[in-house]
Amino acid sequence: MTEELIQKTLGIGGHHRPYRGSTDEWLTPPELLGRLGEFDLDPCAAVKQPWPTAKKHLTVIENGLSMPWAGRVWCNPPYGPATGTWLSRLASHTNGIALIFARTETEMFHREVWERADACLFLEGRLYFYRLDGTRAKANAGGPSVLIAYGAENVQALAESGIKGALVRLDQIREGRKH
Repeated sequence: MTEELIQKTLGIGGHHRPYRGSTDEWLTPPELLGRLGEFDLDPCAAVKQPWPTAKKHLTVIENGLSMPWAGRVWCNPPYGPATGTWLSRLASHTNGIALIFARTETEMFHREVWERADACLFLEGRLYFYRLDGTRAKANAGGPSVLIAYGAENVQALAESGIKGALVRLDQIREGRKH
């Protein structure tokens, strides 16, 4: 794949990047992942993943959006215009957790999170992502982050994770509206 095709496919290079530096690829903090339990698939893994995020990794080479998904999915999608496409796929899969910026006012957030997710954990403070060599970035992500759960197992994982933040149970809010 050419670099241009990779960027178009995954939405890398959009105006929502947390950092404008030598790379668009930033890794989930391992200490955060460790609190969420085991995942079966990471469709957005780095080509040179320094630690496992799931039992199976799909990279830009395989194009995780075009491959079948099975089991519990971890999704830290490329931040930018394609984030909504990744969340839509995860919402349709109904079993996983995503990590994105908490841009709650966007059309994508309304459509794929407020209307379809089961819970959100709005993280306290700002995350420090990691570089491909496994070192922590010197600067934080530059914006608030949120973990988004699709499926009851993943709501429970967020509730029991011990990760500091505010848990919002969208499944219960929707259920309350029905009565």
